[in-house]
Amino acid sequence: MRSDVVKKGPDKAPHRSLFKGMGYIEEEINQPLIGIVTAKSEIVPGHMHLDRITEAVKAGIRMAGGTPIEIPAIGVCDGIAMGHEGMKYSLVTRELIADSIECMTMAHGFDGLVLVPNCDKIVPGMLMGAARMNLPTAVVSGGPMLAGTVGGKKVSLSLIFEAVGAYNTGKISEEELYEYEEHTCPGCGSCSGMFTANSMNCMSEVLGIALPGNGSIPAVYAERIRLAKKTGIAIMKMIEKDIKICDILTEKAFENALTVDMALGCSTNTMLHLPAIAHEAGVKINLDLANEISSRTPNLCKLAPAGPHHMEDLYQAGGVAAVMKELTKKELLNEELITVTGESVGENLKSVVNKNEQVIRPIQNPYSATGGIAVLRGNLATDTCVVKRSAVAKEMMQHTGPAKVFNSEEEAKVGITSGRIEKGDVVVIRYEGPKGGPGMREMLSPTAVLAGMGLDKDVALITDGRFSGATRGACIGHVSPEAAEGGLIALVENGDLIQIDMEACSIELLVDEETIEQRRKSWVKPEPKVNHGYLARYAKLVTSANTGAIFKA
Repeated sequence: MRSDVVKKGPDKAPHRSLFKGMGYIEEEINQPLIGIVTAKSEIVPGHMHLDRITEAVKAGIRMAGGTPIEIPAIGVCDGIAMGHEGMKYSLVTRELIADSIECMTMAHGFDGLVLVPNCDKIVPGMLMGAARMNLPTAVVSGGPMLAGTVGGKKVSLSLIFEAVGAYNTGKISEEELYEYEEHTCPGCGSCSGMFTANSMNCMSEVLGIALPGNGSIPAVYAERIRLAKKTGIAIMKMIEKDIKICDILTEKAFENALTVDMALGCSTNTMLHLPAIAHEAGVKINLDLANEISSRTPNLCKLAPAGPHHMEDLYQAGGVAAVMKELTKKELLNEELITVTGESVGENLKSVVNKNEQVIRPIQNPYSATGGIAVLRGNLATDTCVVKRSAVAKEMMQHTGPAKVFNSEEEAKVGITSGRIEKGDVVVIRYEGPKGGPGMREMLSPTAVLAGMGLDKDVALITDGRFSGATRGACIGHVSPEAAEGGLIALVENGDLIQIDMEACSIELLVDEETIEQRRKSWVKPEPKVNHGYLARYAKLVTSANTGAIFKA
């Protein structure tokens, strides 16, 4: 066993003494040691209940003859961090989480890992660290929150951000806003729409490193506890068969993930996280592959904010597996790949059926013939940018309009709420990238305010930062090269025409080359916004946004 390095032989008597100091007995020490990485905390709704999930995983491991050992991971609540300096720390925690898993695994000689995350950066951070270690590894998340109810309608977190915009423009009263505040988040779990957390939990299932059901079983259901126990049993079978995480995280597995991503209409942040996880697993994927897969993959779901359905509806319809089953009808998935069940993708899907064709459209009747995410290129984004096409209104699939330029999220919020934005405009928010922010903030507030004002079908937004999976409308994020690196987005001026074509996957600044060159000569690289601490170190080390803000080797 790998853990023999901390428990076998006379020279490990001090090590065994430390184990016994924690109450472990000989029988436990002699079994495989399984690290359970849990992000339980009391500041994230998606994580407040992870102690119950972790205890269930421990039960499964013990039943199957292993010794579970709980270790911690940090986690930022993106919703609470949204709209202030705290959001600059969200994406960077992904690397901290990955690094901490490497540190804890190497220091303590674990034989395998079970990852217990739930929310935005915690899922990919854990997967990156585990892929780096390449041990037998399984994932079980905390599951999605149930949707809230306001005025007899289901609501999720994105709608309360939009309600703030509606309140600020006098469209709803303070009492109506308070109704959203009281009832949008009814309990524990990751926010109930197809936002980043649920997108990545679904991707974990599709990649094959989480058991079927991981993406959609609600947090409050007993089935989630049962899934956690089964995951504990599954990790012991992986150790017995010596199945490591990178045996599962193959190039074909990532192609499956991108395919289901397009069918589900996941968050644009998957385009940051999947390449980063692949990088740690020794697999190279690029965003051009995403467009190639999107071109042949129909969009089958419109989950909030793109449509009226929520994660609980996806669960009732058969979950991620039912979406995968629809895709197999046109041979769009690799079905021979191994998964944590010990069986192939195809074998896992044998008995799966689509239980609600309103929630998961049959593949013969999709919402669109192409996928829910588009990767755009053009002079404004030579290294690509990303849009959640399934959440864009038909009126905005092609749009040309004058730029309204802001050099930070704060500037943009002031500009939008003060009435500077008109129908047809293209809002440009720059110097919010991985280096320029630093930290590549996710900006739900400006987009939600526009939606709350009723302008989501009339105004486009472009940023070198990130837009949330909770955004809807023509919100184009991850523009690379970013402004702080001298990307063309740094040279846009108020009134410049910007042309966006979602179908042609293009984005162009309609300014002649001579003018651009003149502006480039006069452009001065700004001073870093942060000169000390982790953010400053991060800003010096990250690569460009389209590679997932991965640390350089």
